[in-house]
Amino acid sequence: MTAYDNLMDHVRETEALAQVAGRLGWDQETVMPRGAAPQRAEEMAAMESVLHARRLDPHIGAWLEQIDASGFDAVAQANLRHIRRSFDRASKVPAQLAARIARVTSQAQGIWAEARAADDFKAFAPTLAEVIMLKREEGQALAAGEDIYDAMLADYEPGTTAAQLDAMFGALRPVLAELRAKVRDAQAPQRLEGTFDEAAQMKLTRQLAKTFGYDMTRGRVDKAVHPFSSGSGLDVRITTRTNRVDPFNCFYSTIHEVGHAAYEQNIDDAYLLTPLGSGVSMGVHESQSRIYENQIGRSRAFTGWLYGQMKDAFGDIGIADEDAFFAAVNRVNDGFIRTEADELQYNLHVLLRYDLERALMGNDLQVSDLEAAWNDRFEADFGFAVDKPSNGVLQDVHWSVGLFGYFPTYSLGNVYAGCLNETMRTALPDLDSALAQGDTSPATNWLRENVQTHGGLYEPREVIERASGRKVSEKPLLSYLTAKFSDLYGV
Repeated sequence: MTAYDNLMDHVRETEALAQVAGRLGWDQETVMPRGAAPQRAEEMAAMESVLHARRLDPHIGAWLEQIDASGFDAVAQANLRHIRRSFDRASKVPAQLAARIARVTSQAQGIWAEARAADDFKAFAPTLAEVIMLKREEGQALAAGEDIYDAMLADYEPGTTAAQLDAMFGALRPVLAELRAKVRDAQAPQRLEGTFDEAAQMKLTRQLAKTFGYDMTRGRVDKAVHPFSSGSGLDVRITTRTNRVDPFNCFYSTIHEVGHAAYEQNIDDAYLLTPLGSGVSMGVHESQSRIYENQIGRSRAFTGWLYGQMKDAFGDIGIADEDAFFAAVNRVNDGFIRTEADELQYNLHVLLRYDLERALMGNDLQVSDLEAAWNDRFEADFGFAVDKPSNGVLQDVHWSVGLFGYFPTYSLGNVYAGCLNETMRTALPDLDSALAQGDTSPATNWLRENVQTHGGLYEPREVIERASGRKVSEKPLLSYLTAKFSDLYGV
């Protein structure tokens, strides 16, 4: 066997073990008994130690040195690119630190959940401070004297820097703020009201998952506090949540997570359990979930079909026609929760978190001051005050599990989705006719062929630029949002 063959055998086994570790995380979020948390923390730490050792195995470095890649095809070249990047990263983080981060973040997740339920940020603050301390230490090891936050971004969006995000987000903020101000002064459309059986919500949400191409023979839908997608290849699972007075929360969380899951399910089978067998970055991943959820799922054509499904499931829902239903789905609402935010205001939630976590990582903001800083920024951005920690600083799981550098990829994914939607609509001029019949396949097939099947073959921005035929820009997203909400609200 060649050095490349030995390397890929090692990597495939490591990827398989990583999938097992991911399944432990899925179990913890869905069906694990609460009392199992201390043991699960040890199990996760043990798995992380094994994975870290495998990713640092000196044989990898030796194999990489032995390989002459000059005659390799694009797939092999891409595998080597990912392996070198991962090996270099793992080499910089001490094994003891990696295991400690895994143990502390596993415990922190449960502490966060309890603090959130009790609306008690002080109960979580000491644990969060420990997580931040460990992540700073990791960032310093990775950055080697460069910007710590850039090193953290590289885990989720390779090739993107905070300076690039500052420019992009700086262009987004004023346009969104101005449009939001106009919309909030306009007459709001009717909202969906009433109570909706949660079992019926789950039945319809599973139908929606299939409507958007989710393969239930290789996946499942469960309930969790925070909806997420887990796994890749032949085992890709999603979660959602129900709310008796807000079925849109369930339906659009599901469609969002199906976007993530479809990406993983539709990657070329030849890449299974290799570095190319997962989504290339969180920004590209988010582009798929957001375009499924918003540009497709919240379109006038698709909501017309969904209106009929809602009436079949729940009877009279108090909304007279498809136009009123479309307006209700896209209603701009004052709200605290990022995952429930409308398209217009969603990015403002993300930018708040981006600025705060950069300050935390830069030691410009202390955990003891975080709740007040959050509340002040939220009131300045949204015009009303946070009423309780579960609607504010405690609402997201990300910081408890150490995902610093993750939040900005949500808005980056929206920007990517804007670029893709503009091109897809040009390529599929009759798309709305299909969506009006509940047929998403023209759109989902286009996304599969142009984005999803490639997995990690290309770099993140290259994936989007190859599919959209243009440089990444926030302009298509802003044009889409401005046209949609100006028309909907008559502003």
